[in-house]
Amino acid sequence: MSGMVTQIPGSSVRIGALVPLSRPGWIEAGQHLLAGLELAVREVNDAGGIVGRPLELVVRDTAADPQRAAAAVDELARLGVAALAGEYHSVVARAAATRADALGLPYLCSSAVLDALTEQPTEWVARLSPPQSRGWQVYADFLLGAGHSRIAVAAQPSVYWASGTRILRDYVTARGGSVIELDMSALTPSAVCDELVDRRAKALLLLVGHPDPAVPIVRAVRGDKRLTEVMIGAPAGQPEFAEWATSLGDDGAAIPFLRYLPERLSPLGARVETTLREQLAEAPSFVAFEGYDTVAVLAEVLRSHGVDRRHIAESWPRVAVEGTRGQIRFSRTPGISVWQWAGAPVQVVDRDPAEPDRFRILHADAAMSTTDNRSR
Repeated sequence: MSGMVTQIPGSSVRIGALVPLSRPGWIEAGQHLLAGLELAVREVNDAGGIVGRPLELVVRDTAADPQRAAAAVDELARLGVAALAGEYHSVVARAAATRADALGLPYLCSSAVLDALTEQPTEWVARLSPPQSRGWQVYADFLLGAGHSRIAVAAQPSVYWASGTRILRDYVTARGGSVIELDMSALTPSAVCDELVDRRAKALLLLVGHPDPAVPIVRAVRGDKRLTEVMIGAPAGQPEFAEWATSLGDDGAAIPFLRYLPERLSPLGARVETTLREQLAEAPSFVAFEGYDTVAVLAEVLRSHGVDRRHIAESWPRVAVEGTRGQIRFSRTPGISVWQWAGAPVQVVDRDPAEPDRFRILHADAAMSTTDNRSR
């Protein structure tokens, strides 16, 4: 397809936004993503829009449903959007990326990490979040460095969880450790506790949905006197959100997760954080910053290359935009089928048991500065 789209002179420039805003989607993540997207759109328009034309966000709720997302991509393409943005759930983003590629519709994926976002290499899709293989290897480094070499994973059936398990197993076993898989389609939380005792696991990773069964598993393990030395981890980031702390209280602290923020935000990032905090009435998650950065990139591309879809897609390798978390550039990464921001920051963070509303940075990607291990 040519990827061309006609827009009426003087009309708004439209970006389609895919966001999980209803169950079974992770609603809180969707709200943060949308808050970042909307804030950036307001700022673009306050600064004169796209060469005098207002930028408009056309939002569609994916509800974590791949088929619903693919249908939304079709609808948004018919509505004449210049590009797509957003999505949090990896399996949903994969469906959206596959459809966008088939239609010749540029898609900047905000927050999904699955390595195989499309089956074949594509020019139409770029991504801000780091690929799962990079982030979860950083997490594995943290586990091994903390002395956890016998690791259990409580996993639900999913392409995303299976991919994460494979990354962890390959990385950990190559370094002398072991990964024990616990099938959460067959085990209750109390049975998980028995398995941890029987298998002598010293760490349990939650590769499951939130709040169920993640919250009941945490409560069961924290309440089992046999497992006081077992570390619980949640690499996918569930403890980032206020809903986690509300559900679990003190039991939700000291559970390390992946977060895609630098140790110090840029002046732009600090300003955006202040505004997002007021808008959300809570601390913005990394997902909100990903949303903001998505629009910042697309706005610059639209200003520089216009609204023709093919020209937008051809611009990915020429992007150089200062985002909230560093300068954003896209490149080809081995094993990744889309244009990838290779410099996205990666941290392992937990909630401080002494102050659960505060985060502690436990480990950062070796490529990032590690001079300050205390978060904002």
